[in-house]
Amino acid sequence: MAVSLTDINFQARADLSVTHTSVMPVSTLDHIVVTAPNLKSGVEWVRATLGATPELGGMHPRMGTHNCLLSLGNQTYLEVIAPDPNAPKPDRPRWFELDSLERDSPPRLAAWIARTTDIEATVAACSEPLGVVAPMNRGELNWLITVTDDGALPLSGIAPILIEWHTPTHPSEKMRDSGCRLLRLELRHPEAERVESLLLSIGLEGKVDVIPLPAGSAPCLSASIQTAQGTRTLSVV
Repeated sequence: MAVSLTDINFQARADLSVTHTSVMPVSTLDHIVVTAPNLKSGVEWVRATLGATPELGGMHPRMGTHNCLLSLGNQTYLEVIAPDPNAPKPDRPRWFELDSLERDSPPRLAAWIARTTDIEATVAACSEPLGVVAPMNRGELNWLITVTDDGALPLSGIAPILIEWHTPTHPSEKMRDSGCRLLRLELRHPEAERVESLLLSIGLEGKVDVIPLPAGSAPCLSASIQTAQGTRTLSVV
């Protein structure tokens, strides 16, 4: 059974307000991330699934990666990210577990990003370790983001990566309208209560459901996206 965050957040905030005077963190689903060994395979998978082609984004010099982007409406988007073959090898592991991919690894929906206006406070409040806060840039864009020292995805990608944008407007506002809209993001995990506690601790708001899995099952993400051809699902190949 899916667990909706709307009712949980309302009750949790009501309960916490009785005993705490500090303001709870608030975070919102910002974007979803498809990883691939190269941009071509990732973009083609998205195009074949959604009928829309991500546009070129840019390079992340510190991580040795580059990306393509697809607007999903309402300050939300999809990112395809891969190692940049033309960039120097970074002096640290690449993010999003990209160093673990083989040349023939299939693209997959691997991670999601939640934005907040106070990343330090949100990291401190989070019930799961998300890594350290690091400055990042791509072209004229600047932001703070949580990264792990070894490049691993927190809670196998079920926990969000946090971002605090330092831009006048949200980056998605400069993307062309793809006609696609994110309907729901499902976080599938055998420890559903642990995931729910995590989301409550960061005050997550948005189209996110927690789906319990049988013990021993591999966690995964699944995104339902409205397209011109109807509702499509992104998860794993």
